[in-house]
Amino acid sequence: MQTQMLKAKLHRACVTHCELDYEGSCAIDSKLLDLAGIREYEQIQIYNISNGERFTTYAISAEQGSQIISLNGAAAHKADIGDRVIICAYAGYSEAELSSHKPKLVYLDELNQVTRYSDAIPVQAA
Repeated sequence: MQTQMLKAKLHRACVTHCELDYEGSCAIDSKLLDLAGIREYEQIQIYNISNGERFTTYAISAEQGSQIISLNGAAAHKADIGDRVIICAYAGYSEAELSSHKPKLVYLDELNQVTRYSDAIPVQAA
């Protein structure tokens, strides 16, 4: 049996482009993809903190070091430039893999520069 788990997250990325007349997908600075361990053409979930939209697309590479987060095609209707989003990738893990699984969490500022890394989300206090 496989359990779907969070593999990677780009937390609070800032949308830099919305391109309606593009084939589709989400272009992400290739450096950020590498840091999070998200592969080009991998399915991703995007959660828009600014408006509550949640949608599925796939990642493509944007120029390394560009800080680009571009929602393309139909996804461009789900956000505005400047919106903050959470970009997640999930993967299936076997029971044996679960005991050592740690997601790659990359936290970003409003310029899409890395502020910190983690492999765990703190327990939410009451």
